[in-house]
Amino acid sequence: MPLTFAVFAFLLWFIAFHTPQAQAAAGGLAQKIFYFHVPSAYAMYLSALLCCVGSAAYLSSATERRNAIAQAGAECAVVFGFMVLVSGPLWAKKAWGVYWTWDPRLTTSLLSVLIYVAIVVLRAFGGDGDAERRFAAAIGVLGTVNLPIIHYSVRKWGGNHPAVISQGGGGLAHPDMKLALGVGFLAMTLLATLLLWSQARTLVLRGKVRALEERAAAAGLTGGV
Repeated sequence: MPLTFAVFAFLLWFIAFHTPQAQAAAGGLAQKIFYFHVPSAYAMYLSALLCCVGSAAYLSSATERRNAIAQAGAECAVVFGFMVLVSGPLWAKKAWGVYWTWDPRLTTSLLSVLIYVAIVVLRAFGGDGDAERRFAAAIGVLGTVNLPIIHYSVRKWGGNHPAVISQGGGGLAHPDMKLALGVGFLAMTLLATLLLWSQARTLVLRGKVRALEERAAAAGLTGGV
């Protein structure tokens, strides 16, 4: 946690005082949101991938740990997905003049976030039996199919969304821009790792407590409590 905090503090300082302002067409000062927006999308991909791996593993052989990994991945994908959906429109308003447009990448990104929201809601309100877990895990695996579509949507269908760092994109003209983006990726990777590990561990411990309570109830040790 201290390392994550330190990297984020350095990132904020570097972006504020060293990273140059972009041209007006790219949003000017608002373009600096880019150094959080893109790494947040990457962290969403990372969380979604972990959700897919945990879900596939659970469908293969159900264990509490695998279920926890799948659930933590979905929950963190929602967190980082909302970061993307909030930071993007703030930048878009300055660069495009509108907060939202049904651009291919924006639309597919929204779809992915809604998929992981559906998984979280299903797990929260649909019960915690094996059937419900398997259904959520199946969605977690199938939902990953949309991630490459998000990535390649700009190349395939165009739209307003810029392709800054991919082939044919506008690029990062100043070395400090590249450094800021690199530190942004590091910061979000550390944050994603921290959140995923913490939540998965919490879910595993919660499952163990629930199992102990069930055993205690079956043995009649909770009577009168």
